[in-house]
Parts: sequence; structure tokens; C-alpha cells
Amino acid sequence: MVAENSKLKSQNHSSKSKSELRERTYAFSVKTIQFLESLPEKRISWVIANQLMRSATSIGANIIEAKSSSSKKDFIRFYEIALKSANETKYWLMLLVDALAVNGTEVKFLLNETDEIARMIAASLLTLKNKNKL
Repeated sequence: MVAENSKLKSQNHSSKSKSELRERTYAFSVKTIQFLESLPEKRISWVIANQLMRSATSIGANIIEAKSSSSKKDFIRFYEIALKSANETKYWLMLLVDALAVNGTEVKFLLNETDEIARMIAASLLTLKNKNKL
């Protein structure tokens, strides 16, 4: 009975953390879109904004896509893509800060949130990959 309860708690925690990750990545996409609306109307801003939009929204899209994957291997692959998109998102945000001098609370929030989301995804990947080894 004890083993059953600990397994149930583990499943509930895992399900809760997956739900939190989906919610955070969606909210992150919304915040990114709102931030991009505030960028200057310059060609270079548009180019970087387009790349940032693609990578930032790809994080959540791949987390959602993983939910309906057909195998554990496929699920892991979607999480790997989400992590790569998070790393790419950090790159574009830093480029805005360093090359175009875009600063402020919004970009700081997005950089921090990208880092936290990337850590959550990386931790999930480590757990998933270690379960496959057992």
C-alpha cells in the first residue's frame, strides 16, 4: 500500500508540473508577443522580432505537441526541441539587449522566464531519460 501511495504521489506531482509547464510556456508566449508589439518600427527590429517570435512560441507549442506524442521516444524528442527553442530564445533576447539596446523590465522578465522554463524542461528531460534507462 505504501508503494502504491508513493507512486500515486509521484504521478500527481509529475502531472501537476507538466500542467504548470504548459501554462507557463503559454503565458510566456503571450508576454513575448506583447513585448514584441512595443519594439521600434525598424527593419532590423522586425527581423529579430520575427526570429524571437518563432523561437519563443515554439517552446510551448512543442510542450503541447509532446502531450499527444505516440511514444516515449517521440515525447522526449518534443521536449528536446522545446529546450533548443528556449536556448534560441535567450539568444534573440540577448541580441536585442546588446545590439539594439533594448532594456527594461519586460526584457529582463522574459530572459528570467526563459531561463526558468529551460531549467524545467532540462530537469524533465533528465528524469525522462533516466526512466528509460531503468
